[in-house]
Amino acid sequence: MVAIRSFVAHALVFTLSLIPSFAHSLTTELDSGKIREFTIRENDTTTYTLKLALDEAGQPAYFFRNVFTPVCLTGECKPVYINFYWDLLGNYTRYDLPPREVLTKMDHEEFKPVDYEKLRDILANPNSILKDVAMNDLIGKGTENLADSVDAKAGATLKTTKNEVIEGAVYTCYTLWHIAHGSVVAEIRRITETYQDDALLHRFLASTNYHYQYWAMEQVITPTGDIYADFKPDILKVIEGKNLFTARYALQKISDRFLSSDTQQTWLWHTYQKAGYLLQIAILKKLSTIPLRPVLANSVAQQLPNANQEQSTMMLKLLSGQSKLDDKTQQVLAQQLDSPNEEYATDVYRMLARFHPKNEAVRKRMKAFESTVMQTNK
Repeated sequence: MVAIRSFVAHALVFTLSLIPSFAHSLTTELDSGKIREFTIRENDTTTYTLKLALDEAGQPAYFFRNVFTPVCLTGECKPVYINFYWDLLGNYTRYDLPPREVLTKMDHEEFKPVDYEKLRDILANPNSILKDVAMNDLIGKGTENLADSVDAKAGATLKTTKNEVIEGAVYTCYTLWHIAHGSVVAEIRRITETYQDDALLHRFLASTNYHYQYWAMEQVITPTGDIYADFKPDILKVIEGKNLFTARYALQKISDRFLSSDTQQTWLWHTYQKAGYLLQIAILKKLSTIPLRPVLANSVAQQLPNANQEQSTMMLKLLSGQSKLDDKTQQVLAQQLDSPNEEYATDVYRMLARFHPKNEAVRKRMKAFESTVMQTNK
């Protein structure tokens, strides 16, 4: 997917009848053609507005929500106005504050720059311990009447979550994290699915957002590893791409059948030659389950002298596992019997012997190697 466009410069706060200035901003600054709103029912009595921003082409770009929430147990703290942003699959991306709004700690102490930075880190972690902690576990007994009372009396749970919260604003951190990573994720995915079409899938597969690539691959590659025809070029580009993890995932997911032709095996070998080391290893592992066409077998044989020990071991195993090797490939291997690395040369000899070569040039080199070994062992 084309990189998501810049977020709205000054996102607007949630419309509240008791704050007319915000309602005025909502009507004057939002372009209804670029924003779509969805009313989400959180429970029997609570709803909120989730907004989808569209790019210049009218395509979905990202979601955001103008949040108003009280974050103190007794209402003694200042309510929070904050804007949250998610990608099209519900992955939280960032927050910002409306103009002139600030976050506060216990006793109305304003956040310092370091607190805002820590909040960014807390919210950016979808696997925070806050995910599995109940708010009641953070409240010290006997402190229920204190604003953000969890900070007034530390317990075992609070000590465990110390690095996941901001001192004096534990309830704030807890509340905001659950808004960012809670049920909204499923709602966003549900909405995005209604926009799913070939164009969206092509955009996702071309995106630098790996979440999009993984999701799109699940839609265009069948459980048996077949790729829908229109998306084959996209998947090839993913495997050729810079992201090792999505490339390796795509490689593992596609069927062996897809890589059985000369054309696809030639493409895969070109990809191997340009790839980083870890992807090269992944490609060799993939090839271990696929019969090699003569062209690819020959390419692997030619690459052997330039491979390190791990690679050469895998390549020799690949070639040994074939039902046959053509004369051209056998001749390439026979030339490597002259290697100064005796152990390697011996492995090549054993592999060639397995195929009982009929080519006279190959047999001659094998006999020469046998003679050399015999003389060495005298």
